[in-house]
Formats: sequence, structure tokens, C-alpha cells
Amino acid sequence: MPLVTSKEILQRAFEEHYAIGAFNANNMEQIQAIVEAAQEERAPVILQVSQGAIRYAGLEMAAGMVKIIASQVDIPVVLHLDHGTSFEQNILCLRAGFTSLMFDGSKLPFEENVAITRKICEVAHAVGIPVEAELGQVLQITDKVTPEDVERAMTDPDQAAEFIKLTGADSLAVAIGSIHAMRSQEATLDIDRLKAIRKKVNVPLVLHGSSGVKNESLLEAIENGISKINVATYLNQAFMRGLREGLEKMPDEVDPRKVLAISREYVKEAVREKIRLFGSAGRIDSAGGFVSPRKVFGVVKPGTPE
Repeated sequence: MPLVTSKEILQRAFEEHYAIGAFNANNMEQIQAIVEAAQEERAPVILQVSQGAIRYAGLEMAAGMVKIIASQVDIPVVLHLDHGTSFEQNILCLRAGFTSLMFDGSKLPFEENVAITRKICEVAHAVGIPVEAELGQVLQITDKVTPEDVERAMTDPDQAAEFIKLTGADSLAVAIGSIHAMRSQEATLDIDRLKAIRKKVNVPLVLHGSSGVKNESLLEAIENGISKINVATYLNQAFMRGLREGLEKMPDEVDPRKVLAISREYVKEAVREKIRLFGSAGRIDSAGGFVSPRKVFGVVKPGTPE
């Protein structure tokens, strides 16, 4: 199936109270694992390419791998720019065939964030491509990050409403207590703040830094308006576990494919776990269309087993 935009799949998730997994992919094995898991689970999926992945693989290579693998399945696959840092980077990704963009102006003054986001939206919307923006700041895990720092960086509900009105962004990444690159699930989200944002903002909301958030908190966030959940560190951890296991089992192996195949399977199972947790499994029928909510594997809400 050709790549699709994130517009329809996020709107469906928003209306039906589940979340789309947005998985960061850094190499061929991870891309294969993500798409294969989504295909088997009949779930729409977003593959994210970060600035780091672009530096590592090159923009055309990263986009090309996703396009090829997506063409081999019959589920909706989105190619999304994760944390685009400039207007220019977003335009380059638009030209490369990305079907969803993001500008992260969270470190900028409010007015500058608004101006650049609005400019990107005007260009992207002219060719039917949606744009995610960010307000508030999801911090990076360091020894210096304190709970007080995390709270100060959270999204202000009133400011979020003004931001969406001024920019026309299609979705909004909000800071509600998660932290980027956490290696263990210890964080609890500020659901009251999320509810306050939801009352004032009528677009799908996005959670970054989910790898460090407790599952029960993720489920509560989905019930209260989070429609896209980014997963990166959790997949990298799975990939490296597979790599270490392969090298330990086959220390004299000279064919890297035999080791990387183990990493691919570890990532695939990690993606499958998140898809089921987020409630997006079984949303796509055998023809590649959306299933009625009543027919989704008997699932009533995210996290419910098949």
C-alpha cells in the first residue's frame, strides 16, 4: 500500500479512544520489524525518522526504505518526521515524500514557535500533508533533571488553545510528565493537566518520551485524549538485547545477518506489545480499510486483551 498521511488515522484514534504507535526507526531491521508487527496485528502505524536517523542513514535512504517496505503490506503506514528542528528540514522531508511533518519549536519563545509552525503548516497543507507541533517541553533524561524541572516545562492549557488557533497545526505534542530516553518505566503522567488541555484543544494530542511511562498511566492518557504515542528508547533497548544475545550465542559468527535477525525479532515483539497496549490492534480489515469499533477483536478499550 502507498504511504498515507497521519490525518485520518489520528482522527480515528482520537474519536475512538485508542492511540497509534509512532515508532522510531534507525535501520533496515527496525523498519522491517515495525511494519511486520503492524501487518500481523492489523494496525495502522507511524514510522518516525528523527534528525539523528537522517544524519546516520541520509534522508533519501531513510525515506526510501520506509516506502519500499510499506509498499509490500496492506495496512496504513505513515512516514513522519520526528522533532524537525527547522522550516528548511521540514521542506526537505516534504520533498522527499514524507506524509507527516513535525516542527519542534518547544525551546523557542512562544511567538517564534508560532511563526515557524504556522509557516510550515501553510506550505504542508497546500499539498495535503499534516503537521505536528510541540508546546511545553519534554525534557531529556540527565542526572540534573528534577521533578521541579519537569513540572515547569509542562504545557499550559490556555497557551495550547491559543497556539492551535494561531498555527493551524493538525496535532499537538504536549508535555505532561514524560521524559525522553528513560530506560525504565517509572514516570506517571499529569492526567489532570491532560484533561485541562483536552477541554481547550480539539486536535489529536501526542505523547513523546513514552518509554519511561508506566503502562497504567499510558492507558489513562489514551482515555483522555492522547492519540499518538512515540516509542524510541524501548525499541533501541530491544534491538541491543537481541544483538548481545546473538553475539553471545554465536561469538565466532562472521555473517552479521544471523545476529541482526535476532535483533529484528526482539524489536518486532516490542512493537507488537505496544500496539496491543495502545489499542490499535485489529483496526484494519483484510482489504486495508478501517474496521468498525464493534468488530475490533472484541476490544472495548486500549489495553484489553484479544
